[in-house]
Amino acid sequence: MSIEIANESGVDVDTDAVLAVARHALDEMGVNPLAELSVLLVDIDYMTELNHRWMGGDGPTDVLAFPMDEGSVDHGPGESSSAGGEPALLGDIVLCPEVAAKQAATAGHSSADELHLLTVHGVLHLLGYDHAEPEEEREMFELQARLLASWRSTRSA
Repeated sequence: MSIEIANESGVDVDTDAVLAVARHALDEMGVNPLAELSVLLVDIDYMTELNHRWMGGDGPTDVLAFPMDEGSVDHGPGESSSAGGEPALLGDIVLCPEVAAKQAATAGHSSADELHLLTVHGVLHLLGYDHAEPEEEREMFELQARLLASWRSTRSA
């Protein structure tokens, strides 16, 4: 699994932990091991611009996900994964540590915990999960909580 990370946010972030939680989520979801993922950490100004340009939103958001190739998920032996075994571009996750820090303070946990949650959230969006409808939201957020719990248990073991 190839995961590239670039921190252009100006905020000190444990990028190794962000990579680890992304890799854990992808592994647990059975994503093709040849998949490629990009994670970009940006400042508030750039996140505001991206949110406006791509989502029509006002102000910064915490995470954006830009899927590239929906065929990269390995659904098991009955279905082929990516064509010809070539690496599949899963997509890009864009995180804003400054927004994450504000949300973490409100939620009562660390900025690192919030970034880990947002990373898993972004991975799930890249895999086709959404939370527009109540049932979708329940499914996505339960899966997100399970993935975070299993990742945390591997780190404390």
